[in-house]
Amino acid sequence: MEANTNVVIGTVCCSFVTFQLLFHFISCWFSARVSLGYNSLSTEKKIEWNSRVVSTCHSMLVGIFGLYLFFFDEATIADPLWGDPSLVKINISTASGYLISDLLIILFNWKVIGDKFFIIHHCAGLIAYYFVLKIGVLAYIANFRLLAELSSPFVNQRWFFEVLKYPKFSKVNVINGILMTVVFFIVRIIAIPPMYFYVYSVYGTEPYIRLGSVVHFVWISSCIVLDVMNIMWMIKITKGCMKVISLIRQEKAKDSLQNGKLD
Repeated sequence: MEANTNVVIGTVCCSFVTFQLLFHFISCWFSARVSLGYNSLSTEKKIEWNSRVVSTCHSMLVGIFGLYLFFFDEATIADPLWGDPSLVKINISTASGYLISDLLIILFNWKVIGDKFFIIHHCAGLIAYYFVLKIGVLAYIANFRLLAELSSPFVNQRWFFEVLKYPKFSKVNVINGILMTVVFFIVRIIAIPPMYFYVYSVYGTEPYIRLGSVVHFVWISSCIVLDVMNIMWMIKITKGCMKVISLIRQEKAKDSLQNGKLD
């Protein structure tokens, strides 16, 4: 148990340090070399840029590993409530280190990237992850929820295109916008009903009761908070996507009308 605890603490600390280094040093160096527009950004934009680079790296790391665990971690698949969380703990520890790192970055740069919804999101995640790491319960459920991070790279890429002044109707921008909407919907919205159906299916069983009232409350309340936020973000993303599609149709109709007049 002590060795397991040391692994968790070590992973959280390594994750925290890595993402801090990525934000303060690596992103600046790397971004300046891969994007000609980075150096021309204001200090405020560079702060948010670096924050989103860190977010993208974290999302790809824990998202891809989480996807592997979701399909192939036999222990947690066999028993989502009490299955051996050894591998999942590594992923959750990595995510926890990132959340702590990002909370500090947000707080120290509040005037630039401060957002109360992100504070709520991060705190709800950390509270839920604590019980996975401390007690070793709900590993499969926690990893399943972590798959939501797979949508973040597309959300961040949309911001990168916007700050670099890519045309809204450019092919890469439109494709990314569609992918962002579809992936967000799959990993954050479609994932909601199965989670609550599972709660319903195990409610009242001996393994569920053994979790205890505190875990019950934290598990369900944190999921509700995150799901409400995801639905709010989904509505916002959908409205934006529909607006772009509408503008594209208007542009096409205008072009057709102009071509018709020329003919």
